[in-house]
Amino acid sequence: MPQQKLTKKKVESLVAAETDLLVWDEALPGFGVRVKPSGVRSYIVQYRSQPSGTSRRMTLGKHGPLLSFEQARKQARAILADAQRGEDPADERHKARRAPTMAQLAEDYLERHARPNKRPKSVRDDEAMLRNHILPALACSKVEHVSRRDIEKLHLKLKEKPYLANRVLSLLSKMFNLAKSWHWQSDNPATGIPKYPEAKRQRWLSNDELSRIVEILEQHPNRRAADAVLLQLLTGARIGEVLSARVQDIDLTLGVWTKASHQTKQKRTEHLPLSAQAVALLADIMTRLDAGEAYLFPGDRPGRPLTSIKLFWCSVLRQAGITDYRIHDNRHTYASHLVSSGLSLEIVGRLLGHTQAATTQRYAHLADDPLRAATERFATKMGELKGKNPTATSKGNTGA
Repeated sequence: MPQQKLTKKKVESLVAAETDLLVWDEALPGFGVRVKPSGVRSYIVQYRSQPSGTSRRMTLGKHGPLLSFEQARKQARAILADAQRGEDPADERHKARRAPTMAQLAEDYLERHARPNKRPKSVRDDEAMLRNHILPALACSKVEHVSRRDIEKLHLKLKEKPYLANRVLSLLSKMFNLAKSWHWQSDNPATGIPKYPEAKRQRWLSNDELSRIVEILEQHPNRRAADAVLLQLLTGARIGEVLSARVQDIDLTLGVWTKASHQTKQKRTEHLPLSAQAVALLADIMTRLDAGEAYLFPGDRPGRPLTSIKLFWCSVLRQAGITDYRIHDNRHTYASHLVSSGLSLEIVGRLLGHTQAATTQRYAHLADDPLRAATERFATKMGELKGKNPTATSKGNTGA
């Protein structure tokens, strides 16, 4: 291979041959230029790796506006110096190229963590956040190079949707914790980023609204979906738990619904006592099921439960003239009416499957209603007694 003192002018004057032409710099051994038959000139550097003793060759880039002769020579000198110190720049570059991207982290997160451990709905939510928000911004980024500022930028972009922004932040934090455990990242850049305040929903049905909803459900021709919502209203269960409920989970004799751990949000088995009305509804549902059917609310695909009743629920709300109300708010309706009737927050929380008292605390102000009604009784009695005692009234007027 020819050697000569390379300069910018010399590099540009090299004539292409039928095969690759390699020319090495006499002034800086290991630095050279390769000329392809097409005439493209690329700077290269070659050194011997001290750890392995093998010869390594690296391409620095094409000669041109983005990489001048002087820039390439400076890069080559730094690489050769690193090699003399026992480092292996080519191996480090190779490792950097193989370093996992955020797209790979997302795929591994779903396969190794979400799908084996989370409820199907939660997995679908994660997939939607990854597809719509996280990957469009970070898919090609190397996991180890994602910074706190990158996460803050994404979080800030979703500021107008604080609930979504916070869920995206939580998902990223979990993904980076896994990345740390897999030695893909030394730190969690999502740690310490403050979440946006979230206004907890306070929407539930009034007595009149509840009456209208129940009347529509009891007369609706779609008994499968209507009965699912009625059961939700009677138990305060999450709609996903209702739709995935199995026949074997219901004990009509004891009046108990056993929710398997893989079906509950808290990943624990729950034994929910059923009211007489709920038992009667379930008994009626079971009489209409085909023999051997596993699910209370079978889906259109054999062996699978009903998964969504969004369109049905929207039509019911329109018919009832009710707005700003989600099917999940049926849990709030169930809880609010129980608390208003005098039940303690602890009991209501246990019925709803809450593991933290703070989750049920949003209904605390409703617990005052029975107390207010009780104290009103005495005030009313005082008023009645005052009206029956003209002497007391007369004395009061005289004193004035």
